[in-house]
Amino acid sequence: MSTGLRILIASPLGRIVAAPLEAGFPEVTVTVATTESEFDRAVTGRVRYDVVVADLIWNQPQMEWTFDGLDAIDRLREVDRLAPVILATQGHTMERDHLDEARLRPEVWGVFPKSAGLHPFMDSIRSVALGNRLPMAPPSHSAEPLYSHLQGRRGSTAGRLAGAIAAGRASDNASLATAARVSPSTANKVTSHYLGPIMVARHEHDESLPLTQGSVYRWCGLHARYLVSWCRRNGHADVLDADV
Repeated sequence: MSTGLRILIASPLGRIVAAPLEAGFPEVTVTVATTESEFDRAVTGRVRYDVVVADLIWNQPQMEWTFDGLDAIDRLREVDRLAPVILATQGHTMERDHLDEARLRPEVWGVFPKSAGLHPFMDSIRSVALGNRLPMAPPSHSAEPLYSHLQGRRGSTAGRLAGAIAAGRASDNASLATAARVSPSTANKVTSHYLGPIMVARHEHDESLPLTQGSVYRWCGLHARYLVSWCRRNGHADVLDADV
C-alpha cells in the first residue's frame, strides 16, 4: 500500500538520510533543506508536509547561532504550513534549554536522538505520519525551564539583558544599558533583580559564593545559544546586533 508521504528533512546532513527514506517509503516525497534559505523556500507557497524533521541544534558552526529547530517551527507557523514536527537531537548538554522549551511546544510531536539509528528514525516518522505522538522522555534535571523564566514583562526584560550579554555586546552596566536599550537603573539591577534570581531559582549558583556581576556574565555564556535563540525568536533581535 502506498503512503504518498511528504517529508521535509531540515538538517545540514539531511541529504544523507534522504536516500534511505526514499527507499523505505513507497511513493514518498522527501525534501531536504540544509540551510535557512533552503528551509524558507521549502515551506513557502508549498503544500503542507505530513512530517517535518528538523535538527534541534544545527550541526554547523555559524547556524548554531542563527537558526535552529525552534526557528523552524516558527517559520512553519508564519507561512501557515504547520505540520507535526520531530526534533532530532545530538544528545549534548548545550541542547538542554532548547529541549526544555520544545517539550512545552504543541507543534513538537516527538524528539528523536540521532544515536538511536536509521531504522528507529524511520519508524518514528511512520508513527507520527499516522497521527501518533512519540513518547516524550522526562527532563534529566529538576530545574524549571529557562523559557518559563523569560515570560511576562519582567521576564522579557531579563531575556533582553541576558541576550545582550550572551551576544557579547556588554561588558559592564553602562554598555549593557546601551545594548539592551534599557535605563541605567534597570541595567544596574541585572544581578539583584533580573538574572540573579533566575540563577538561584534554577540552582545554578553555588550558595557558598557571592552572587556577583561576574557570576551573571558567566551564566549567560553557559546559556548563550539558547538566549540568543530566544531573543531572535521573540522580537528582541535588536539586542544581538547593533545594526538591527
